[in-house]
Amino acid sequence: MPEIALPGFVTALSAKLRRIAPGTDVGLALGVVALLSVLILPLPTLLLDLGLALSITGSVLVLMVALFLNRPLDFTSFPTLLLLTTLLRLSLNVATTRLILSHGNEGPTAAGNVVAAFGGFLMGGDVVIGLILFAILLVVNFMVITKGSGRIAEVAARFSLDAMPGKQMAIDADLSAGLIDEKVARRRRRELEEESGFYGAMDGAAKFVRGDAIAGLIITTINIFGGFAIGLLRHGMPFADAASTYTTLTVGDGLVSQIPALLVSTAAGIVVTKGGIEGTADTALIRQLGSSPKPLAMAAGAAAVLALMPGVPTLPFVALAGLAGGGAWLRHTHPPAPEPVDGPAAPALTAEPPISESLRIDMIRLELGYGLLALAGGDAPRLTEQIKGLRRSIAAEVGFVLPPVRIQDNMALDANCYAVRIKEIEAGRGELRPTMLLAMDPRGGLPDLPGEQTAEPAFGLPARWIDPAAKEEAIFRGCTVVDPPSVLTTHITELVRETMAELLSYAETQKLLDELPREQQKLVGDLIPSQITVGGVQRVLQALLAERVSIRDLPTILEGIQEACAGAARAIPSIVAHVRARLARQISDAHVGPAGYIPLITLSPDWEQAFADALVGPAEDRQLAMAPSKLQDFMQRLRGAFDVAASSGEAPVLLTSSAIRSHVRAIVERIRPSTPVLSQTEIFPRARIRTVGSI
Repeated sequence: MPEIALPGFVTALSAKLRRIAPGTDVGLALGVVALLSVLILPLPTLLLDLGLALSITGSVLVLMVALFLNRPLDFTSFPTLLLLTTLLRLSLNVATTRLILSHGNEGPTAAGNVVAAFGGFLMGGDVVIGLILFAILLVVNFMVITKGSGRIAEVAARFSLDAMPGKQMAIDADLSAGLIDEKVARRRRRELEEESGFYGAMDGAAKFVRGDAIAGLIITTINIFGGFAIGLLRHGMPFADAASTYTTLTVGDGLVSQIPALLVSTAAGIVVTKGGIEGTADTALIRQLGSSPKPLAMAAGAAAVLALMPGVPTLPFVALAGLAGGGAWLRHTHPPAPEPVDGPAAPALTAEPPISESLRIDMIRLELGYGLLALAGGDAPRLTEQIKGLRRSIAAEVGFVLPPVRIQDNMALDANCYAVRIKEIEAGRGELRPTMLLAMDPRGGLPDLPGEQTAEPAFGLPARWIDPAAKEEAIFRGCTVVDPPSVLTTHITELVRETMAELLSYAETQKLLDELPREQQKLVGDLIPSQITVGGVQRVLQALLAERVSIRDLPTILEGIQEACAGAARAIPSIVAHVRARLARQISDAHVGPAGYIPLITLSPDWEQAFADALVGPAEDRQLAMAPSKLQDFMQRLRGAFDVAASSGEAPVLLTSSAIRSHVRAIVERIRPSTPVLSQTEIFPRARIRTVGSI
């Protein structure tokens, strides 16, 4: 006979039991199937008593959970629970009806001891009293609690759905203004979706409770009249015995079903009426009813007056007057601490912000005149949406996420003016016409259209503000037409590109390093801090961003830094030069023109030698010491070469040797900031090039 591995068998059995335990998917499915089977299969009295006890206990549990909720969304499973508890009560009603009609002649315990006990307790030996009390319970549940909670759920669902677009726009506005980050915005959006779904489900689930009350009334009527008929006609019972037996069973069955229904209906009412109340129901009620001594004192006075009236029992009213008066005195001597109030409604109660708050600066702030506030608010705040798109596109292009753009009004500005501040310093300003469109001629001239002459704020191009009705005509004439939010977003984009290096802080650099994939963290660990500090990496990245080189390929940049540090190059300019050489393919691709090649303007050997001879100082910190007249001559030649190239439709780059590239760039930056200066090592070997000029 083969041996049985008992420990393995026990482990497998426990695993299977855990699979079908309550709280698992299989357990829930088996539970629902069992409920549905009760509607068809006869149920023994023992199992019926167990089911009725489960119904009552579960209803008490649901009510207690509803009482101690902090907010309705903490009980999002409540609509599903309402359906399951309603199905449980209806299944047990059907089972008790089957037993009452088939075995009611056997006595009050024919439908189980729970039904008999509740029927005898409520009736107190009197059939008429039992029926009246049961009818009152049914009316209270059906007409008051379920109807009220159903109406509240319906109104809450409608208001929640109506307010959803406004709440969504408020979240987007807070995100664009920098008041919250992306993580908080996602959490708020998820809570908003849960709220609308919850109240919508509660609106439908309230119909289950109301239908359960109607079904209870119908089943009770069937049990009474059907039981009478079966007892009198089939079993030949005397009328008094039939009335007593079947009424006791029917009232007991109705009570056992109506008490759980009443508890669950009350729980549903508590959940949907909780609304904006914060904290548990007991805490909120005590805090709000006892927040002021005046209502308590008036209630105490009313109870004392009633106690003095003739014929009114004195003791209850005197006791209540004492309790209310004591509460009023206690609240008068110990007033509650004022709750923090948001907004300007009660500035005296708002705690004064710490002085350290005034030291914080906004990395990017957009200030609007009062005439432009509609661009950032209203029903369609296009400006905030476009700023979100700007941050997303900059992240994809440059390689790091811009700080949030804070939008605020500035009454010191003219109505249609705006100002962009980078680290609290004004970087640019402009003027918009919020109800008009900006038309520009791509050829560079002033559009021949009726309107107000102006200059495009980002690039200074001549333009006109035109009426929206003239948009089709402007497009037909080949003009570019943009709306005010797009004009403002374009200006912000250019200002951000010019100051990109300043926006990359030490903290942002550390964040970029921390968010690298796990397989790249070994490289970071080998590099920092043994070969270079985080501050050194920041300076290298800032040098790249200053010349509009994307740092998105951060692993390659770190590899270049490691190679430079492993050699003799430890100075930041030398490290930057090596990293730029490693990024040759990326840099070359960024400057390929529409014709598929890189247009170049080269330095003649004489100028190369002149710059090389003008370098003084140690090798790791060379400085340019060229005569001013020589520099002036170079600048004039540079302007001439680039103007000739521009007249032929080219946007060339200036090509130098790697030894003098950074020094030439420092000169070119002052007269042509957007002109790229590349070294010969930064041209990818397989890139197509074409020389369009020489200096």
